[in-house]
Amino acid sequence: MTARILIIEDEALVAMELRFVLEDLGYDVVGTAPDARTALALASRGGVELALVDIHLTDGATGVGLGQELGEGFGVTVLYMTANPGMVSHGVPGTMGVVTKPTDEACVRGAVEYALHLRRGEPASPVPYGLQMFN
Repeated sequence: MTARILIIEDEALVAMELRFVLEDLGYDVVGTAPDARTALALASRGGVELALVDIHLTDGATGVGLGQELGEGFGVTVLYMTANPGMVSHGVPGTMGVVTKPTDEACVRGAVEYALHLRRGEPASPVPYGLQMFN
């Protein structure tokens, strides 16, 4: 089953690689955003199920608040993907968890599949390696 995923990442090569991985897995990438404004514009079009959100974007460390807004305001399942997991280690309301970068394709696949199973109310266990879930 496919899903509509938004990538929020300011490093173009990282965003492009992530997009290729997700599309190879059969997911529909609705877009990539390097900043909060672009991300909110893409999310406001509707239909985004999952957002992969970096913390440090071109407009600063806006990813934490952006993830919360996407989760609580738009009903998007949010996974942070960051080299700075300590910034969200205590959890962020409206978001699901964090994957530490750098990561690999298997970790991305496992985290995305796990998050989508939980979103759909399907059984999903155990938590895949590389994904830290918030309580």
